[in-house]
Amino acid sequence: MKPLLLSFPLLFTLLSLVLSQSPNPPPKGLFINCGATAPFEDTNGLRWIPDSPYISSGIPKTLTLPGLLHTLTTLRSFPLQKNPNIPRKFCYVFPVFRTAKYLIRTTYFYGGINGQNSPPVFDQIVEGTIWTVVNTTDDYARGMSSYYEGVFLAKGKTMSICIAPNTYTDSDPFISGLELVLLEDSVYNSTDFSKYALTVVARHSFGSSGPIVRFPDDPFDRYWQPFPGSNHNITSNKNVSVSGFWNLPPSKVFDSALTSDQLTPMELPWPPVSLPNSSYYVALYFADNRDSITPLSRVFSISINGIEFYHNLTVTSSGVVVFANIWPLSGLTKLTLTPASGSDIGPLINAGEVFDIMALGGTTITRDVIALERVRKSLQNPPVDWNGDPCLPLGYSWTGVTCSEGPRFRVVSLNLSSMGISGSLSPSIANLTALSDILLGNNNLSGSIPDLSRLRRLERLHLEDNQLSGEILPSLENISTLRELFIQNNNLTGHIPDSLKAKPGLNLQISPGNHFS
Repeated sequence: MKPLLLSFPLLFTLLSLVLSQSPNPPPKGLFINCGATAPFEDTNGLRWIPDSPYISSGIPKTLTLPGLLHTLTTLRSFPLQKNPNIPRKFCYVFPVFRTAKYLIRTTYFYGGINGQNSPPVFDQIVEGTIWTVVNTTDDYARGMSSYYEGVFLAKGKTMSICIAPNTYTDSDPFISGLELVLLEDSVYNSTDFSKYALTVVARHSFGSSGPIVRFPDDPFDRYWQPFPGSNHNITSNKNVSVSGFWNLPPSKVFDSALTSDQLTPMELPWPPVSLPNSSYYVALYFADNRDSITPLSRVFSISINGIEFYHNLTVTSSGVVVFANIWPLSGLTKLTLTPASGSDIGPLINAGEVFDIMALGGTTITRDVIALERVRKSLQNPPVDWNGDPCLPLGYSWTGVTCSEGPRFRVVSLNLSSMGISGSLSPSIANLTALSDILLGNNNLSGSIPDLSRLRRLERLHLEDNQLSGEILPSLENISTLRELFIQNNNLTGHIPDSLKAKPGLNLQISPGNHFS
């Protein structure tokens, strides 16, 4: 179980009531229609754009099934590699505001695009952390799409969201839609997002049997699923002001509620799924549907699986939210609202959210990431998976990249031998100061060999069978760890420094090829 930073619920109330609410402006962020070729605006006023500016791999495909939502008619598919033992991730990279929180939602609808009856199972990754396994089999069998939603912190100026095959993947992974929505600072602000992310388990509007509550009612386009329940459903025409709630729920979720006419405990099987043993963020929302001048009181206690969550909560028409930023749950969950002694009327609940608290994986140190990105830009045809975190998650490093393991993940080897790579060798490769091996032989690299004297751990430098030109820099002799220097079959000129030729233990290969004096 994750360490308990704070294990008691917190209570926030709002004392104002408004009669109307102005329409919300469109959420700030990106709404990506994967595989599409042109933008469009949906019925909610959200503008969806093609995904091609944000990814360099995968194949756009179109579904021709009748009756699909526009966002489900296209997808991007990622062909499985010939060698399934070499996992490869396919990453979208988006511009973001550093230190900002983002709601990320991914949407999947298979549509039989791979020619198999069942959709593939695969991983989705955010930065260096495996977010979740994507398994849409049950939803697809019911003719439904699937979505996953979480809240993540942007630690840099870009954020990567990746699709990756795992051991269960039997056909090409795919994705239909991808959304990044900028959240306000107050939303879910009791979570330390530098160490954790939140993954939505359930978000419901209790007592509602209508459509999903989302934008324009929710300013961040969160999905509040209807939850009719077996208790008494009520509706209200009061608009609760939500500006004082940290999480800024939509006022529309207070239009309906589940309640009891009797002064007896009200039990809800919620969330309606069996939960793995973990720590969860739980937020419950309440607002009395009666006029505030009514003298009757509504007071009750809240328990989850028999453990008291909040004692003697007083609910008024102003609205109240009770939340715990860490609460242990496991298996099936029962939410119980028990009227307090002296309460005049039964309990009531309007909405609720449950998030799994997910510990984040590490990240490759920033200097190495920046250096590799510059190396990638200097190559004309780098490997297609050279996006996202170079080292993480473990097992999903970039093709040809080997890394040391934490707490500081460093790039220790670069091996792109015989991969048909062209372009030049960026001087930024010298910023990968943990490198012990640079193996780039049998490619089509041109230009000069950059100054590598800062690579104090370099043992093997293989640049043979390329089209490199210029002279060998004498600074190579200062790398005391260098054991192999292969530069034959290039167009190098000048002379070989005597110190290199006389270096003890150095295997130096300079011919055939080259034009040394």
